[in-house]
Amino acid sequence: MSNYSPEIAAEAVKQINPNFKPYARSPLHAFGLPAQARSKDSSRGVWMNELPLLGYIVVRGNSADPLFIQAIQDVLGIALPTTPSTFVPVNQGIVVWQTPDEWLVVCARAAHGNYLAKLTESLSTLHAQVADNSGGLTTVYVSGAKHVELLRHVGVYDFESITDGQAISTICHKANIVALRHDSEGIFVIFRRSFADYFWLLLTKAARPYGLGISVLTPDSSHPLLSFL
Repeated sequence: MSNYSPEIAAEAVKQINPNFKPYARSPLHAFGLPAQARSKDSSRGVWMNELPLLGYIVVRGNSADPLFIQAIQDVLGIALPTTPSTFVPVNQGIVVWQTPDEWLVVCARAAHGNYLAKLTESLSTLHAQVADNSGGLTTVYVSGAKHVELLRHVGVYDFESITDGQAISTICHKANIVALRHDSEGIFVIFRRSFADYFWLLLTKAARPYGLGISVLTPDSSHPLLSFL
């Protein structure tokens, strides 16, 4: 089981500098996206923006073990998705199938600490692992009339084949991504923080022929990812 947490890291820094006050910055903070955001209209073919500072928790275990499945259900309130390339909603987030023994919990930052603590405790006696990857990933929402065409430019996957409720893993140039679709409006793309600048610039370059806008992301209580903005 992983014992790392942002709180432990912050405490270690405080021992070096007692006046240090921890703060969080989005992987794409240097691009000043909030200041550029506006309501979507037909003037742009592609609209994008980051869902900053979400919680990302990796869970590994044996899906054939009823104790593991029950422990997860006790915390998240749902059965883990076992169908490849799918995701299911949970309270303030989603659970994405990654491999037969690995899942990614994407959740509101406010729910992250509670989920991490309860999953770690619930799985502590089982052959399982919980890892906090909240500092290592980010998500961009790609929408607009040409959002599928945009993704075709940067990756070889058949993005138009992604159906509602599906999440796929692929490579776009040098970046590994998870692309998931909740509805026909757009696709959420999860990628590593270390590739954030590279991948954002790749997307913006590919969007030039269609016109790119930075969209205001409006909270939507019926949406598993936009509900907690």
